[in-house]
Amino acid sequence: MKPDTRCYAARVDNLDAVTRFVGTCADRFGLDDGTRFRLLLALEEAFVNVCRYAYPEGTGTAEVTCESDGDAFALAIADRGRPFDVLSLPEPDTRADVILRPVGGLGVHFIRTCASSASYRRDDGRNILRMVFRPAESGDQP
Repeated sequence: MKPDTRCYAARVDNLDAVTRFVGTCADRFGLDDGTRFRLLLALEEAFVNVCRYAYPEGTGTAEVTCESDGDAFALAIADRGRPFDVLSLPEPDTRADVILRPVGGLGVHFIRTCASSASYRRDDGRNILRMVFRPAESGDQP
């Protein structure tokens, strides 16, 4: 599968369009249902983070790229917002009582646990979050 890229205004109301695009690419790649579910959950968390935090002084865009990475599906989300490595955030304490936990942090947790691997880089004024999803093997759970 060759790379397929689309640009969207970084607004939460574009989430459905972004999800349809990535879902179509995942279907073309032939992702199983469990891996597709993990992909779309991580996508939602990453895209909403860009919409809410990348452009504090206005609006901007998010560039979404889907491609194959050997036997895996790769998704990259790039923005020209303020520099921020979302993967640098600490892991939340998921064992703590939900009432006592601080708000936030679970979205990044979902990105880390749903993707087979995730990486961040700042390149040419852009934040680029790249997530790779390997098809589930027997016994894996979404």
